[in-house]
Amino acid sequence: MPATVISNEPSAPVVPQEIHNCPNCSHWLTEGTLACPDCQTLTYGAHLSGLAAQAQQMEQQGQWKEARELWAQALQWLPADTRQAVSIQNHLAQIDKRLKAEDDQKARWTKRLGPFAPIALFLLKAKSFLFVLLKFKFLLSFLAYFALYWALFDWKFALGFLACIFIHEMGHYVTVKRMGLRAELPVFLPGMGAYVRWYGQGVSKENLAKIALAGPVFGLGSAIACLALFWTTHYGLFAVLAYFAAWLNLINLLPVLGLDGAQATYALSRLQRGLIAATCVLFFVLSFRGLESDDNHWVFLIVAAGMIWRLFTNDEPEKPSTQSFAYFQGLAVLLGALVVYTFPLLPKQ
Repeated sequence: MPATVISNEPSAPVVPQEIHNCPNCSHWLTEGTLACPDCQTLTYGAHLSGLAAQAQQMEQQGQWKEARELWAQALQWLPADTRQAVSIQNHLAQIDKRLKAEDDQKARWTKRLGPFAPIALFLLKAKSFLFVLLKFKFLLSFLAYFALYWALFDWKFALGFLACIFIHEMGHYVTVKRMGLRAELPVFLPGMGAYVRWYGQGVSKENLAKIALAGPVFGLGSAIACLALFWTTHYGLFAVLAYFAAWLNLINLLPVLGLDGAQATYALSRLQRGLIAATCVLFFVLSFRGLESDDNHWVFLIVAAGMIWRLFTNDEPEKPSTQSFAYFQGLAVLLGALVVYTFPLLPKQ
């Protein structure tokens, strides 16, 4: 089922949480202190290490402009008179020389080609376009996913099912973009689900929960839209899509592995997790039709079991997010109600 993948590649500059105690000796630091006056430990050493690792990765990939931006960000968190700051300034000068040499070489070729320079530039862009097209994971994975479900069922169900998953993933994508972070279009994994790759560092647990739950929120919207189309047209396919959209988004609240529920649970207290588990158990009891029932209402018990397990994990936040709990609980209730409501509407075989 769709999940969000997180990476630490560069995006908008991230400001670390302000530190008032030295990470090494716990000496009290006034606002804006970049190095401890007692032990000389860098106040934001952990943040600097992360930026340096990202910058080095960008350099290995030949992305020198992106690497330069990261090194420049690092300078803001270093005292100007430290050897680390001097080393980074020298490294920035080397990167500037490299970038200038590339620009000069491009200018020389433009001068040599004369009137043919625009043609060469067009061919270069066309080649780049073809390369991007071939590497366009979103389009290729979309078609592969569609082909698989068309072969298993029919093209109408495949298209509708894929549209519901796409809407779910766009929930992640839109939320990440609204936070000023960089995100890629969804990639579909035939037979499994899809994911959105996004880039950020130092995202709070509450914002992580917002990004994670945005997928099921959009997925809830797709299920409601399919149900509305069923009410309008009485076409059985829309009831099927409404049911599966609600069921899949509910199972995606399972707080394990890389599912959205796992990311969102990091912002919840044990009490909040217990309340969500109780809600899912209640829906299971209300929808239970016997051991020989062939429906999928066992999803409630599965999500409840996962949340009960998370009652005993050592990842409870210091400050639980009431908003994240409200979103999670609301999704469990509304998606659960849709699963229970739409099951009797499914066409009988």
